Amino acid sequence: MNLSIRVVHPQQRLALAPLFAAYAAEMRGVLAGVAVPDTMAQAALLASHPAVEVLVAEENAAPIGFAILLDLPEVVFARRCGQLDDLFVLAPARGRGVARALIAAACDLGQARGWSHLRWIVPEADAGAIALYDRIATRADWRSYVIRLDPQASL
Repeated sequence: MNLSIRVVHPQQRLALAPLFAAYAAEMRGVLAGVAVPDTMAQAALLASHPAVEVLVAEENAAPIGFAILLDLPEVVFARRCGQLDDLFVLAPARGRGVARALIAAACDLGQARGWSHLRWIVPEADAGAIALYDRIATRADWRSYVIRLDPQASL
């Protein structure tokens, strides 16, 4: 496997629109959601958001996965931390260490920035992701909750 991972410059994120659309379609299936976003609107949001970092995994220069990161203040430790907001690998590329490599790259970025930790949430229905995360990370001691503000965006 000829895998490379890099940070995607905001202006280059629009090129990842098909990958973002594949992720959204899969997550709607996992979470039984109904909202169907415009493919370019997804990429445009990531291209314009100032707090978002996007890592892309490429095999032979073709994008096969991504990780969306947020660099956040962590008041408890008076430092910053990273939040892995989304992680996705195309189905044909799964099982080859791409997700692990994206998480490792996120950790490297966080260590360079002095993050206290990297955190993320995962839907209970995403068994494949949970199996990986249970092998490479420690389950946190807190629960996640959500208040739905827009019923059209419910997943």
